[in-house]
Amino acid sequence: MTKEVKRIIAVVLFCEFLICLGMSLVFPVEPFIKNEYHFTAFDMGVMSSLFAFVQFVASPIVGRFSDKIGRKPMLVWGLLIFAIAEFVFALAQHLWVFDLSRAVDGLSAAMFVPTSMALAADITTERDRAKVIGWLSAAFSGGLILGPGLGGILAHVSYKFPFWVAGVLGLISTLVAWRFLPRDEDERFQSETKDPEGELLGSSWQQIKQIMTPTLAVLFGMIFVAAFGLAGFESIYSLYVNEVHNFDLGAIALVLTLNGIISLVLQVFFFERLVQWLGEVRLMEYSFLLSIVGTILVIYDHSHWQLIVATLFVFEAFDLLRPAITTLLTKMSKTNQGLLNGINMSLTSIGNIIGPLITGALLDVNYQYPYWFVILFLLIALIIGLRLRKLDVQD
Repeated sequence: MTKEVKRIIAVVLFCEFLICLGMSLVFPVEPFIKNEYHFTAFDMGVMSSLFAFVQFVASPIVGRFSDKIGRKPMLVWGLLIFAIAEFVFALAQHLWVFDLSRAVDGLSAAMFVPTSMALAADITTERDRAKVIGWLSAAFSGGLILGPGLGGILAHVSYKFPFWVAGVLGLISTLVAWRFLPRDEDERFQSETKDPEGELLGSSWQQIKQIMTPTLAVLFGMIFVAAFGLAGFESIYSLYVNEVHNFDLGAIALVLTLNGIISLVLQVFFFERLVQWLGEVRLMEYSFLLSIVGTILVIYDHSHWQLIVATLFVFEAFDLLRPAITTLLTKMSKTNQGLLNGINMSLTSIGNIIGPLITGALLDVNYQYPYWFVILFLLIALIIGLRLRKLDVQD
């Protein structure tokens, strides 16, 4: 990679770190927001689903639009909208305002996440791509290292205070992206394989049909199914351990902080090696299997430390799954990276819409039901992953 490319990647990593730090500040306080405003687990599921619904609607449009107008405007506006959403949540007093904030937050995620992945694919070679995707995932985990612990400390001031801090971090990242990312017309480092003229022809649906192969269709199917399991586990975790196992704010922050540290080590030092050793498909299979075993242990373990260890198994499997899927997806086509990542985000968002609604409603009925639902969908995703290997994607 050239120095110019490395500088741009560094700016994106910095912005993603701040955004993820802002997002993770609020994770430990979710059950306490629920209790303070007398919400149900289903109400909290609706908040998560609204976030995902807006992602679903906006992601393919945003991905396609970023292919046309350039990556920088989409990244900058996505960061600004994130900051606004966090300030709205901090000011909210009624359920509909909380829901509105989460919907706006979903729009910001649709603008930033697939565009940052597409930018990384645009300016890196296939050889460097796994490394850069790992760095992006590590920036995500790096934010999670500091976020939950800091959020737990800030929540002692007020349960809303972490959201104010998240909004400020969003504004800082917006200014950094606006100041240091170059204009798209100045990006002489863009991938030589990019074909702007060809990408502008036809509708998104026509292009999807052109690039769709049996292997890509199976991969998208796996992404779709896996999203139900991943979203179902993560969306209610804080609520689950607080209500079922009496985890307090400090214990929840500890789990999320440990997860961030381990994820950072895995993605910075081991992800690229794991991809080279196992290949993306086999790495996904092992991650699905590990997450299934870990979820079963979460249901039946009652010791706090055993539960924490089982949770970390699941979270680390998820943190390897996401970059492995993204890396494999970027290798499926040399053009239309914004469109591909937009489809990826949309399929993930469908699971994120329905998963939290179902698991939230099930948690109100019986504490074991939500995670058996998660296990079912992770098992289906594992079976689809085995189909990918038969298609000889790579080994």
